[in-house]
Amino acid sequence: MDHSVKTPPVLSVKMWPPSKSTRLMLVDRMTKNITTPSIFSRKYGLLSLQEAEEDAKRIEDLAFSTANKHFHNEPDSDGTSAVHVYAKESSKLMLEVIKRGPLQVESEAAEANADGDALFDLSGGRRAFIDVEEARELLSPLSDPNNSFTKIRFSNRSFGSEAASFAVSVLSSVKDQLTEVDLSDFVAGRPEAEALEVMNMFSSALEGSKLRSLNLSDNALGEKGIRAFGSLIKSQHDLEELYLMNDGISEDAARAVRELLPSTDKIRVLQFHNNMTGDEGAVAIAEIVKQCPSLEDFRCSSTRIGSDGGVALAAALASCSRLKKLDLRDNMFGVEGGVALAETLSVLTDLTEIYMSYLNLEDEGAEALSEALIKSAPCLEVVELAGNDITVKSTGKLAECIASKRALLKLNLSENELKDEGTILIAEAVEGLDQLVEVDMSTNMMRRAGARALAQSVLKKQSFKLLNINGNFISEEGVDEVNDMFKDSPDKLGPLDDNDPEGEDFEDEEEEEEGDEGNELEAKLGGLKIKQEEE
Repeated sequence: MDHSVKTPPVLSVKMWPPSKSTRLMLVDRMTKNITTPSIFSRKYGLLSLQEAEEDAKRIEDLAFSTANKHFHNEPDSDGTSAVHVYAKESSKLMLEVIKRGPLQVESEAAEANADGDALFDLSGGRRAFIDVEEARELLSPLSDPNNSFTKIRFSNRSFGSEAASFAVSVLSSVKDQLTEVDLSDFVAGRPEAEALEVMNMFSSALEGSKLRSLNLSDNALGEKGIRAFGSLIKSQHDLEELYLMNDGISEDAARAVRELLPSTDKIRVLQFHNNMTGDEGAVAIAEIVKQCPSLEDFRCSSTRIGSDGGVALAAALASCSRLKKLDLRDNMFGVEGGVALAETLSVLTDLTEIYMSYLNLEDEGAEALSEALIKSAPCLEVVELAGNDITVKSTGKLAECIASKRALLKLNLSENELKDEGTILIAEAVEGLDQLVEVDMSTNMMRRAGARALAQSVLKKQSFKLLNINGNFISEEGVDEVNDMFKDSPDKLGPLDDNDPEGEDFEDEEEEEEGDEGNELEAKLGGLKIKQEEE
């Protein structure tokens, strides 16, 4: 008998590559850094949120590419040095964007106005503070008594008290002809007291206007800001669109919105993306939703809502039989919230787009949703269920659901655990969907067989544009095989440089290590900031 002690395999925890959620986290952090007022923004101008998001995505792609090349040049490395390169390159490129300042787009705004679309738009050009003299110059077309503007967009310019005093005198004279008002991101960098004063001034000037659309996003409103706009909100009885994204909508702020809105019968679009609403705030929003029989587009993504809030929203949405687009991504609904949503989906027959990624649905929630959608929403065009811990256990019902959606254009099941068995079921499900344009099955533990099956099922579709199967466990031979299959249309296949052929070898042993690895990587990237002095 061999009594020698066997040495267990040495587990190697790699810091590279980062997960998709970590990369998205970095993009979000860079966006916030770029749009935060600093000594640089005062000198070079402050980027708009949209421009900052685009730049942050571009920076992350470039930094990841540079770090990935570094990692592959050091095959025995655990990836720590690649993470360092990733963070350093991101910081360097961020500083370049800050010093570049916002891109000039004033000519595009002028062309839009020249085309006669009745839009008065200040959002082009440098994002910066404006004084009263600049306000006079910028608002001169709106001051013309013969102007025909029915829509105004003041975002991207930060109004102080003096500039606002002049602006509100102009707005008061045209408020009766306005139907759409966009005041998103219009007090950036102002002290709270001044910002609230400006909000009150604009609110009073526009009170009594008969608006169809009101956008107050990106103003860090909180309850104080919502109430500062109270007179304007309370006077709106015909609103069809209301945007309160990235506004610090807490529980109290959500209750204030519910309290101030005088009528919701005509609201078709309601968006609360990226707030700190929580469960109690979700209950208040649910009470608003319940009174919106005309609602067609509802977005409440990234709002820190748990299962209790998810259940409340699900119950309220059952009253919105005209709903077409539902976006609840990046919340913590869990299985209970998923099951509640399933009950609601059975009555939402007009749905064309559903975004339910990163809700912690797990197999039970995913299966319940799939079962409901099989019998509902026949014209569904977009399905997103990424990052929900879905395994092959529930994939049979999910595949049946997908196969029934003959109008499906986009399918995103990334960051789940479907493996080959589940991937093959999905491949069979999409085979008959002739209109399909895009499939994302990245980071699903699939190997060569699943990759081949999925590639074969989408390759011959004339309308198909992109297959993403990166971040899986496809062998080098499998990667070569898939590349060969797409040799006549390489633009339809996403990159395959992030696959790990040995990904499952020590899966069980490494399970506990992975949490520590992710936390360590996020910690290394968490301190990424713009230096406040020029180099």
